[in-house]
Amino acid sequence: MDEKTRRSAYDDLRESFPHLFANPPDAAFAILTDPAEIAEAELVRTADLAEAGLPAYMAETGVVFMDSFMMVLRDAVKTRDGAYGTYGRVVAPGNSSGVVVLPLVAGKIVLVNHFRHSTRSWHLELPRGFGTPGIDDPADDARRELREEIGTDAATIHDLGIMYPDTGATSTPVRLFFAEVTGAPFAADRAEGIDDIRIVDPVELARLIGNASITDGFTIAAYTRAVLRGLLPGRS
Repeated sequence: MDEKTRRSAYDDLRESFPHLFANPPDAAFAILTDPAEIAEAELVRTADLAEAGLPAYMAETGVVFMDSFMMVLRDAVKTRDGAYGTYGRVVAPGNSSGVVVLPLVAGKIVLVNHFRHSTRSWHLELPRGFGTPGIDDPADDARRELREEIGTDAATIHDLGIMYPDTGATSTPVRLFFAEVTGAPFAADRAEGIDDIRIVDPVELARLIGNASITDGFTIAAYTRAVLRGLLPGRS
């Protein structure tokens, strides 16, 4: 990505979502906006990269990659002791929160068996998906994901709050939901790599998490949040 595009996309993001670039008084790494300081941070990082035998383009700041699913930023920063450098992070397009839904049918939880490209393996997990930029209510995205992945609707839906899947790399949170669903669930989205569903009671889900049969962090987080809020039968 050329410098003009990197800078322009970055400036647009700063204007649209200023909170993503906030510098609280106790920030360990202050994001730089002054062009001279940004240039200095890039020079310092370039020198560090050269010493490690790495290419200078890894010091370029701004939006360094984007597609319809993610934007990768590299910010120019200054530490509390005045040292310059850069830091990378990922932001969802439109900074729209993804959604994860724990669906309950007749007191049991619906899981999907999903092949994930990133790990090149199958994962037993809860229905989830990307958020819609500009949507007023993320619960609408949650309801859509239920229809798309398990072919059923939510009779009731409860917001379980947000979580950050990786606070070291990702700026956009994901919102968790608990839903009581209607109809018989089935693997509705085979084209997206879902080949089956599994319906388990809360005790079985806890066992699958405990023995590491379930390794998906979103599923573990949504289950934990639902348990702690007393929403699952037999749990408190």
